[in-house]
Formats: sequence, structure tokens, C-alpha cells
Amino acid sequence: MKRYSKVISAIMASAMTVGLLAGCGSSNTTGGGAASSSSKASASVSTSTQSEAQSSSSEVAATSTSASSAASGDVDTTAKKEIKILAIWAEDSTEGKIINELTQKYIDEVNPNFSFEYEYVAQADLSSKISTLVASDDLPDVFVYSAGKPLQQLIESDKVVNISEALDKVGESDCLLPAAKSSLLGLSNTDDLYDLPFGLNIEGFWYNKSVFEKAGVKIPETWDEFLKVCDTLKSKGIQPLATGGADKWPTTRLVNAYAYRSMGPDAVKKASDGEAKFTDDGYVKSAQMVADMAKKGYFGEGATTVDSTTAEGMLLNGQCAMLYDGSWFSSSITDPNTNPSGEDNIGFMGVPVVDESVSPATEYPTNCGNVICLSKGKYDAATAGWLQYFVKNIGNYSMENYQSIRGFKYDTDDSKLGTTVKTIIDDINNATGSTAWWEAYMDDETKAAAQDNIQNVLNGDMDGQQYCEAIQNAYDVYTTE
Repeated sequence: MKRYSKVISAIMASAMTVGLLAGCGSSNTTGGGAASSSSKASASVSTSTQSEAQSSSSEVAATSTSASSAASGDVDTTAKKEIKILAIWAEDSTEGKIINELTQKYIDEVNPNFSFEYEYVAQADLSSKISTLVASDDLPDVFVYSAGKPLQQLIESDKVVNISEALDKVGESDCLLPAAKSSLLGLSNTDDLYDLPFGLNIEGFWYNKSVFEKAGVKIPETWDEFLKVCDTLKSKGIQPLATGGADKWPTTRLVNAYAYRSMGPDAVKKASDGEAKFTDDGYVKSAQMVADMAKKGYFGEGATTVDSTTAEGMLLNGQCAMLYDGSWFSSSITDPNTNPSGEDNIGFMGVPVVDESVSPATEYPTNCGNVICLSKGKYDAATAGWLQYFVKNIGNYSMENYQSIRGFKYDTDDSKLGTTVKTIIDDINNATGSTAWWEAYMDDETKAAAQDNIQNVLNGDMDGQQYCEAIQNAYDVYTTE
């Protein structure tokens, strides 16, 4: 039987070699990358303690010994230690379950003296939360963050573990898919890794086959055909698209979709590097495209109040025809509890082509989701034991239990994969190039301007020109500081 991980590694690594694969960072990616389909829009923070840590002199001694051992490359799988994990995924989300379940398995199978506390923070609050923790020198042992410039700042201030060195010391230097590794290195602009991926995704439009059939429309191949399909759907009383406007990033992905199709895969990088301005015609036209789509009612009423989870549910339940989302969505599609109509009722298509010579149909936006970092100040041999187990097992565990590619190698054979995952893998295998997402290379301030103001675009309070001016103004402030 085919081993899909080997195929993905070869194809996607090749794409990176020619400099086309740039995306890691926002779940679900996540403000900064793809956000989880189950991430909450609430700004509240909740904490769940999985195992109670006990304070004692022996524990302090064990921790001290563990820390000194880590410096020499040792792994301690017996030390008593509690780590804190900070993430933007609720415990009942796919991402939250993977982290919690794997860590609990480590405790059950390897080190019963190990324990952990899992804290959820809303994605919108992640940057400020990390900034506060950095200022107080209290970064959690393990935390989710945004790739690109935000991570670069932590690297420069020596706050995060050199992951390449850590993986080498625990004997797992070959655990990542080459595409994920190359993507992370490209965004951090470093020779070594300082973060771990939590996904390897392509993005595009998911569509409800039953809704398409009812409306008598076919899969559009060009952007003009896409707009005509939207018009036909709306004329028949069907909402063409859903977007998680409350979470902001799902809608900025639509701006990016038209931007890279009409301007090329390096459009966002050029503006973020100062080679172009966000106020140039191509960027303005891309933002205005989304503004016009909202004005025509393609996203229905109250799009800014709809979060990504609700938008996904609307597609699965036939309340809309299409949704722009990433391949992380496959876990919800294959789950009968969230998709009672069955996974065969949901299809995937790439972003319709604007100009084949600028961006061909086989070019996809990609990302590795929000990344996982480790605090350098709290890393020791006990944490190294957890890391060793986590990276060794997450590939197979995620694929076998959640039909989800996480950027780590796995050897699950094709007989255990659903049709949705196979479709995504086939699209990845046929990809000739890729691009990043809208905020991939932006600093926090510029990213905030891009995301916060997209709601004004949806509401009709900003046009494309005003939206792009807000982004450029934030960028100019950052670059002149």
C-alpha cells in the first residue's frame, strides 16, 4: 500500500526548493495562521489542570538535576515535573485533544511523575498574552505562537529553545516532513528551527455538493466563473459563501486569494519587505473584491458576527454553498457528529484562476498552522523527555485518530484514510507551487491593522482603498520605529 507521507515529503520539499512554499503560521492557522475550527472567539482565558503537581524538596532536586542533564543532551523520563502549555485551541477542539491526549499518554506510558496544566487563550489575545509573559520572564514551558516576525523577535531576545538542537539531542532530528521544516525556516529566516509545526495545510474553497446540484451550478475554474456561480446561487435564494468574520482571519484569506491569483505568489512578501506598497493598485483591487462581494450579499447577513466554527457548520448543514478554509477542516468533514450528511457530500477546489500566466490552478496557499515553541528558560531534561515522545508519536496519532496531517512524518497506509484526506493529499501531490497567507510576513501591528479592519470592509464602512491605507500606515509606523 502507498505510504502517503513519503509522497508528500518529496513533492512539497521540491516546491520549497524553488522558493514557492512560504506558508506557516495562522490555523488555523490563527490570526497569524490557520485557526482551529473549534477555537473560541471569546477573549476569556480558562485553565484546566490535568495532574496536580506536588511541591517538595525532592521535586526541586529532581528538577535541578533534570535541568543540568538537559544541558548535556540527556533525556530524563522519570523526573517529577509539571509543565504549563499555553494554546489557542479549546480542549475539545481537534488540536486541543491531540496535545492533551498525547501528553496524557506520555504520562501513562512513560513518566507517571510528569504532569501538565493546559491553558486556553483566545487567539485575538495571544500576542498581548505572550508580550506580558516575556516582560515578566514567565513564558510557559510550551506555548503556541505566530511564525514570522513575532517569532523572530523571541529568537533575537533568546527566549525560545533552538528546536533543531533539541531534536538532535533527543534523537528525533528527522521527525518533520521536509516541506514543514522548509516552511518554518523560511518564515523565521534562520538556519535552525526555533518552532514546531502543528499542521501542513493547503487552502481553497470547500463546497457542498448537494447545494451545487440543487442550484444547477458546476465547479468554477476561473474567477469570473466563480462570481457568476455566486450570482446564480444568490438568485436562487442560496447564500453563496460563509466566512468567519468574527475571527477576522478567514476573511483576510479571501483578500489574499485574489491577490496571489492576480499578482503572483510573492505579492504579500513584496509588500511586507517594502518592495511594494499595500496601497498599490493590485492590493487595493483585491480588498475591493471582498468589499464588493459583501455588498452583493454573498456572505449573508451579519458576517462579522459569524465565527469560523459557525461558518464551517453552515457549509456542512447546507446553509451556504461554499467556504474558504484550509485542509485542517477535513477533521470536521470526516466526523459524523459534525457532518451528518457524510464526507462524500463535501468537495474541495483550489482558488479559481484569475490569470493562468500569473498563478496557475495548481498553485495553492499553504501553511503549517500556528507554531509550537518551548521556553528556553524552562527547558530541561524532563521537558526533553516529553518532547521526544511528542514529536515521535504525533504524526501517526493525528492521522490515525483525526485524519489530520500535522507536519510530522507518519506511516499510516492509504486503507486507513478517508476520501477527503486522500483528495487533499492528491492535490498536494499535484501542486506545482504555493504561496503564503495574507499576514504571513507582517509584524504584529501591521497584522492587527489587516485583521481588525477587515470587519469594516465586510460592514461597508471601508472600501478597498481605505483598508489598504490602514495596513500601509501601520507598516510605515513599524518600519520607522
